[in-house]
Formats: sequence, C-alpha cells, structure tokens
Amino acid sequence: MTRKKHYLHKRNKRFNKLIKIYMMKKYLIISFLVAVVALVSCSDVKRTPGKVYMPDMAYSRAIESYTDLAYLKDQGIHFDAKPVAGTIARGKEMPFPYAMDKPGDSTNYVASKMVPNPIDSLSVKDAAEAERLYLINCGICHGAKLDGNGPLYKDGNGPYAAKPATLVGDIKYESMPAGQMFYSVAYGKNLMGSYASQLNKHQRWMIIKYIKDKQAAAKTTATAAK
Repeated sequence: MTRKKHYLHKRNKRFNKLIKIYMMKKYLIISFLVAVVALVSCSDVKRTPGKVYMPDMAYSRAIESYTDLAYLKDQGIHFDAKPVAGTIARGKEMPFPYAMDKPGDSTNYVASKMVPNPIDSLSVKDAAEAERLYLINCGICHGAKLDGNGPLYKDGNGPYAAKPATLVGDIKYESMPAGQMFYSVAYGKNLMGSYASQLNKHQRWMIIKYIKDKQAAAKTTATAAK
C-alpha cells in the first residue's frame, strides 16, 4: 500500500467513526426528548386546557328526572325543563299549523284542507291499531261500517235522533281532505266535540288514514260492480 492510499484509508476510517459517534449522540438526544415528553404527559399536574369551541355541548349539564332545579336559579340559570318553543321531538310529525277558529269564523277550517296526512300508508299492525282506535272513539257515532249507523243512532231507534255523518257512502265526507278531518277531530265541528284529550296527534292521523282507506276500498268495490 502506498503512503497516499494508507493516508486516505486512515482518513475514511476516522470519518466513519465520527459519523457513528454523531448518530449515537443523535439517537440519545431523541430518546431523551421522548422520555421527557412521556414523563410530562403522565404527570398529574393540572394544566390550563385549550379553548373549547362550543362548551355547552362539550360539557352539557345532565338533568335527572324529578331533580330539584332550585339551585340553577341561584346560579342565574332559568331552566323550566320544557322543550324550547318551536322545536319538534325526533320522530314526531310536524305540528298542525292552524289554531281553532273563533266563533263565527271558518278561516282556519277552510285553510286546513291544504294540510296533508303525514301518514301515507299503514302497516298491517298499524291498520289494526287504527281500526281499534276508530271503533273506540268514533264507531259509537259513525258506526263500525262507517255508515253513520252507530249505537247512538241505531237506525233511528237510539238515543241520538240525528244520524251522524256517513263517512263511507257520502260524497261530502269522501271528498273531504284529510287536513279538514284532522281539524274536526282536534277541535270539534258542529255537534261533534274535540277528541284532542282522547287521541294524540299521531293517533288522529292514523284514524283519518284508516277512514280514507275504507273510502277508497268502497269506491273500488263500487266501480268493479258496475
């Protein structure tokens, strides 16, 4: 080996050794920093957290049923446990948009014809429930066959002298929109009183859908018989 080659070999060997020392120091420094971060992270010392964008949602106040809410008032929080006005529970129908007309007025009754039935079909189970609700609340007047011949009329021999509305077979009621039927059931109409206390909103729409299905079936039968 010549003197020049010997010198280059020795210099390269020294350079490689320095590189190894540098890399070892680098790994030691990185390992030390990771260890410090881990120790700091596991510390039980409380530190100031970052800002929360929507704290009311991140830290919502849980209110248990039947809890005395007097302590909220002392904190300046006015909470009456009632739904916010204008809100609708998930899965519920839209509220009926028309209030009861004042005596002598029929504005809202006429406008209610534009309100569609949110129930567009009844399952077998729902149809059976709608029929049950109809027979309990409506059948006594309008009859089990929706012909107006219920127990209160009974072919003119019952305690009610005037025949109730014939829901199937009378063009007036067969053409009556679902919204007007709902208005009548909710607020009452003529001699029929309100059934708002007996039937909730969903049940009223179920009964109206049941009536409309019966009317449609009767029309189909009549058309087929011709």
